[in-house]
Amino acid sequence: MRLGKYQISEQESQIGTAVTFLLIGLGAGALAGLLFAPKSGRQLRRDLRRKYEDAREAMEEFADEARGRVEEAVERGSEWVEELEETARKKTAPISRAMRRG
Repeated sequence: MRLGKYQISEQESQIGTAVTFLLIGLGAGALAGLLFAPKSGRQLRRDLRRKYEDAREAMEEFADEARGRVEEAVERGSEWVEELEETARKKTAPISRAMRRG
């Protein structure tokens, strides 16, 4: 699968989709469970706040992990570009020298 200039593997795409649906399902299930549970308003609000904080922490962890993966991919891409540049310089050096002698 291509996304702009970047290529995403089929497996990475499926993992991202699965994680998204998992988080949506967890949120919907938690909300439904809290709304149908026989609790007082104060207790319900406290439970909702607690679940919100848990979900926020989970999303922050997910974002940190995603950020780490992106940084790693950028680093690998930079190394790859440097290798390409070095290879190109080596291959074009004889032509460059010949043109200077001219």
